[in-house]
Amino acid sequence: MPDVKHFDADETLAAVELLFWRQGVTATGIQDIVSATRLSRSSLYNAFGSKEELYTAALERYLDRRSRPMFDRLASDDRGLPAIADFFDRLIRLRCSGRHAQWGCLISNAHTERPADSTRLLLDQHHAGLRAAFTAALEVAQGKGELRHGLDQAGAAETLTLLAYGVNLRSRSGARPEDLKAGIGTCLQALAAPSGRRKSTL
Repeated sequence: MPDVKHFDADETLAAVELLFWRQGVTATGIQDIVSATRLSRSSLYNAFGSKEELYTAALERYLDRRSRPMFDRLASDDRGLPAIADFFDRLIRLRCSGRHAQWGCLISNAHTERPADSTRLLLDQHHAGLRAAFTAALEVAQGKGELRHGLDQAGAAETLTLLAYGVNLRSRSGARPEDLKAGIGTCLQALAAPSGRRKSTL
């Protein structure tokens, strides 16, 4: 096994991120990490610290490289409700198909793992970032006249954030994409203004 001075730290952390994402931190032992990274225990401890510290680093990497780009894409989209619909379509596709199907979201999964204080801070950052992205999209939708009259936009942003977490968690148990999409569609319909009252976007 390579010693601590002769390995790529980011490559190692990427492998650990996938391991925690697939198995969860509770089910992942140090030997699992040793096998996945091909590093000795002493190298891992010297480079990253404890298993909890390694988990926190993996969560930070996931937040920076997987979650925030999706948040930024939604927040900068100028289409309003269609942008939110596309966000959920992409989320369902990522969670239900491909290499990481039924893995859920590493951050969402962490909510079920009795998070430590350092982990809880990252969970709060993820939640705040996702809610802020929905808030931005709803503000665009409001400007286009797409939202129903009197809608509590702060409450709607929180609802959409919780709905995204629900997609992440339900997909882990093999929920059907069409069922998830039906639930999303109903929620978005409840936010939307009657078609006759929407502003023209031409």
